[in-house]
Amino acid sequence: MSVAVLEKPAAPGGGMPARRAVLRWAWRMFRREWRQQSIVLGLLAVAVAVTTVGLGVAANAPSDASRFGTANYILTVPGDQVDGLRATFGTIDVIRHGAKIPAPGSTGGFDRRDQDPTGPYGRSMLRLDAGRWPQGATEVAVTDQVAEAFGLHVGDAWEQRTVTGLVENPLDLHDEFVLGQVAEPDHVDVLVRSTEDKVLGNPQAGASVQGRFGDAGTSSILVLALATIGLVFAGLMAAAGFTVLAQRRLRALGMLGAIGASHRHVRLVLLADGLVIGAAGALTGAAVGVAAWIAFSPRLEEPLAHRIDRFQLPWTPLLVAVGMAIVTAVVAAWWPARAAARTPVVAALAARPAPPRPAHRFAALGAMLLVAGLAALWQSEHSRKWLILIGILATAVALLLLAPVAVAAIGTLASHLPLASRLALRDLARYRARSGAALAAIGLAVGIAATIALTAGVTVAKAAAPTGGNVPANEVIVWLSPDRMNGTIPVLTAAQLADKRAQVDALAAELHAESVLTLTGAAMADMPLDHGGRAVVVLGIPEPAPGRPGMTGYSDEKTVPVFVATPELSTHYGLSPAAGTDVLTRKANLDGYDLIHRKRGAWDPVLQPAALPDYTSTPTVLLTEEGLTRLGLTAMPVGWLLQAPGALTAAQIDRAQQSAAAAGFGVESRPTGADEARLAVWATTSGVAVALGVLAMTVGLIRSETARDLRTLTAAGARRRTRRAITAATAGALALGGAVIGTACVYLALLAWYRHEVHWLAHPPIPELTAILVGLPLVAYAGGWLLAGREARVIARQPLD
Repeated sequence: MSVAVLEKPAAPGGGMPARRAVLRWAWRMFRREWRQQSIVLGLLAVAVAVTTVGLGVAANAPSDASRFGTANYILTVPGDQVDGLRATFGTIDVIRHGAKIPAPGSTGGFDRRDQDPTGPYGRSMLRLDAGRWPQGATEVAVTDQVAEAFGLHVGDAWEQRTVTGLVENPLDLHDEFVLGQVAEPDHVDVLVRSTEDKVLGNPQAGASVQGRFGDAGTSSILVLALATIGLVFAGLMAAAGFTVLAQRRLRALGMLGAIGASHRHVRLVLLADGLVIGAAGALTGAAVGVAAWIAFSPRLEEPLAHRIDRFQLPWTPLLVAVGMAIVTAVVAAWWPARAAARTPVVAALAARPAPPRPAHRFAALGAMLLVAGLAALWQSEHSRKWLILIGILATAVALLLLAPVAVAAIGTLASHLPLASRLALRDLARYRARSGAALAAIGLAVGIAATIALTAGVTVAKAAAPTGGNVPANEVIVWLSPDRMNGTIPVLTAAQLADKRAQVDALAAELHAESVLTLTGAAMADMPLDHGGRAVVVLGIPEPAPGRPGMTGYSDEKTVPVFVATPELSTHYGLSPAAGTDVLTRKANLDGYDLIHRKRGAWDPVLQPAALPDYTSTPTVLLTEEGLTRLGLTAMPVGWLLQAPGALTAAQIDRAQQSAAAAGFGVESRPTGADEARLAVWATTSGVAVALGVLAMTVGLIRSETARDLRTLTAAGARRRTRRAITAATAGALALGGAVIGTACVYLALLAWYRHEVHWLAHPPIPELTAILVGLPLVAYAGGWLLAGREARVIARQPLD
């Protein structure tokens, strides 16, 4: 009896069995050589761990939720007129505010608030820490600062009421209030969740509207963008490591091809390594980052003024960061894998490296990305977040693609150098893939340091300029509100204003100020109070609101304060308003400006030129008494302008800020640049240290790859000085190339960023740039010379693959 068996034809290329065999071999190679990849593993783990902590901080940063809850609009109405709003919007959350409770020893006070702890939109704004919620008109609950100010405990009687509990706003720990029924509210905040057309299309008499238009994911996006730069840095080091690994395994890969493996199988070996290393590094980093966040997040509650749920991390962005790390490792392995797969079998068995690819192909794409990044920064106007992120990332990737051109340029200088340096530079050009990745990593580290140093130089130059900026160097503005004129200005009685003036006079005495000028703003007299204060009018240029097609908004950078031309200010600046004048200003016209925080209507003021100082926060636009009357505005004090006999020092400004903060003021002064200068020194030192670390890792990889050449030189009688010179020249050339290309890209980016004030870049920070462009190459050369030169233990024996 005979049996015929139909044999299944083999799949092309070996099919799944061949891929499994290759993957098993790759896994065994990884287990044997994982120590050689520990640098890449560590960099990926650190990048993901830092990103995890950064995402936690970004997700728990103070936000508009402390005032809006889950609503997107607040309608503030005088009295208790909410029936019409309930009929219009259906579900609403009402928060009634009574007269403020005077605080002992302060002219401020505590908010008296009537809010439902189970409200549909505001429940996240209340938390019970001790006791129970108040019920009825005879019970209240207080925050910790109120309890401390009046010496209260749960169960005490206070103002004919019983304190039943301690409460807080977990989203804003600085929000101090008394929670209880308010019979006759001064004003009412109504939280609604609706569309903009419906809110603005159904106005109520006397109501003011506050909208919540912030992008809740902007902070996470910014963290992910910074993480991307960090992962690009790690990916560059990974690409250099995988290039060396591919060269080291070239004989084994050649044997794999000789027994029938296809190009796809050879690529799979290194790609599997990249996947395993990326997954191990990403998961390890995520675990370390989550553990660090759980351990240290409670310590962030006080500085962030925000209760933090340590187990509530933004998991979706975190998974994105883990995925980015894995993709980074796989992409870093792809190019060396592609080059190894294309190497002919005979050349692979001979361990002969593939000739470098022409650098101009990378240069063309790099130049295009650089132009795109610079254009995005040019158009960002310092406010368009997406363009800023695109510009930063495109410039960073362009730096990566331009690195091979710099390596090729370094190779062209070899013929003019001594023998040892010539060998080192030609080795860099010969192994361009690995050298380009290392050069790009150094350039990225140097570029970050140069960005901080040059930006700090701009700040220092502005501080030293005799004109321009926010205020003169000898002046300080003491604002009634910490938010200056962009926030709510408290309404003070005559007695309270006198107390505030006495505190300002004491502060002026500390600064030896020669004069104290009262600054007066203008506000709508019939606008409802916002927590005891009013919003004063300012000028603003409307611009498209991000994420709101067809709508406009106003950025703080493009607002101009509007003061009242009081007799005191007019005398100080030598002004004489003519009859019929509405505005005194140094500006030629006010075309394009809107008058914000007033009732809508025509804005066509009669202007009179005035010789006012050219600063952004001091008076440049003054409303006359006629202008106040015509616009239906009322005058109210907003702060004081203090003038000292000479430029104020950083120590004087620090003391003034501390004294003003204790009194509830906000202080604005001209930046001295001292903090920025210290930051520049720290950033430069850190950048140089990181670049030296990259050099140490890279030069180690390069010298291990060229160990055969070193053995040949040693056998031919090369002295220790020659070996030292080769290593030193390698380190010095990479350091100089990275410093030049990184600083050049940063200068181009800052030219686009400061396009309206390019002249400030003419004051570079010479010490920091000298440390980067001169100090880094010299230290790298000296370090390479000192740490090299040891003769190889085995000269004649070739290590096995």
